[in-house]
Amino acid sequence: MDGKAFIEALDVLAKEKQIDKEIVFNAMELALCSAYKKNFDSKTNVRVDINRDTGEIKVFSIYNVVNKIEESEEDCSVDIDSLILLKDAKDMKKDAKVGDVIEEEVTPKDFGRVATSTAKQVLTQKIREAERTSIMDEFNGKEDELLVGIVSREDANNYFIDLGRAHGILPKAELIPGEEIKMGSSIKVYATKIEDTGKGPLILLSRTHYGFLKRLLENQIPELKEGIITLHGVVREAGSRSKIAVYSENSKVDAVGACIGEKSSRILSIVKELGGEKLDIVLYDKDPAKFIKNALNPAKDVNVIITDDKHGQAIVVAEGEQLSLAIGKKGQNVRLAARLTKYKLDIKTPEELKEEGINLRFE
Repeated sequence: MDGKAFIEALDVLAKEKQIDKEIVFNAMELALCSAYKKNFDSKTNVRVDINRDTGEIKVFSIYNVVNKIEESEEDCSVDIDSLILLKDAKDMKKDAKVGDVIEEEVTPKDFGRVATSTAKQVLTQKIREAERTSIMDEFNGKEDELLVGIVSREDANNYFIDLGRAHGILPKAELIPGEEIKMGSSIKVYATKIEDTGKGPLILLSRTHYGFLKRLLENQIPELKEGIITLHGVVREAGSRSKIAVYSENSKVDAVGACIGEKSSRILSIVKELGGEKLDIVLYDKDPAKFIKNALNPAKDVNVIITDDKHGQAIVVAEGEQLSLAIGKKGQNVRLAARLTKYKLDIKTPEELKEEGINLRFE
C-alpha cells in the first residue's frame, strides 16, 4: 500500500466527513493486527504501527521476558506464545531483564497487499461509524430547539426534512392544521426528540408543539433572550389559538407591549409563520385571581373567586357579552386559560351564583 497516498486520501475523507483521523488510524492498526495473525499464522501478540506522517506500516511481535515458561503456564491471563526466556531475550536486547516487554519488528515484505485489502474494509466501516458519531455530536443538545431545514421527500405519514448532515421526521399529524408543505421549501421545525439509534440520529420534529411557539417568540423578541422579560407559560391549540404569559421584574418594562412590538410588528411576524393562528399575550401576576383574569383575555369585565388555592380551583363570574368572550368558541378561551394558569375554572353568571345561595360583592 502506498503510504503517502493513504495519508492523502485520509486527509480528504477526514475533512469531508468531519471525523478525527486518529479514529481511523487506531481502527486500521487493530484490523491489521488481526490480518497479520490470520495471514501469517502468528500466535504471538503483535502490535501494528502506522506512521501518521508517511503512512509507513510496521508490525512488531511483543514478548514478555520470563525466567521459566513453565512457571507462568498456570496464569491463564498470559498468552504463552508471547513469553520469551531471558537468555533468548538477551539476543534481541542485551540489557533485557525479567519483567521487561520487548518488541521485534516482523513486518512481512508483502504486507502491503494485506494492508491494502484491510484498509478498504476498515475505511468503509470506521469512517461510517465515525461519521455517525460526528453527526450525533452535532445534534446533541438540539432537542427542544428550533431548526431550519429543507423539505426533501414524503411518504403517507411523514415529511422528511433535510437538516444538513441528517434528516428529521416531521409527521403529517405534527403540521399546523390547514398548512401546505412544498417540496424543496425551507421550513422551521421544533425538535421534540433526538435519539441515537446506532445507525444515526432519530430526529422527530413538530410544528404543533407549544415549544415551537416558545422558540419563535424567543427568536423574535430580544428581551426574552436577554432576560428582561420572562416567559411564564405557553399553551397552544395549533392552528387556532395560543395563550402566552409574560412578565418583567422591572416595573418600567411593558412586557406585553414589548412582545407585541411597534404596530404589532413582532407578533404579526410570528402569526404569519403560524399560518394566522391567534395569539393572546397576557401579563402574568403572582396573584392567581389577577392572573386568571388576565388569562381570560379578550374578556375584560370578569370577577374571579379562588375557591381552593391548594387544589387550583376558581369561579369566574361574568355575564352578557363578557360571558361569551370568557368561554370562547366551543369553550376554547376558558380551556386555554385554565391550562395556562393551572386552575380549574368554573364560569358562572351572577344569577347562577344567587341560585346557589352565594351572594358576593366585587369592588
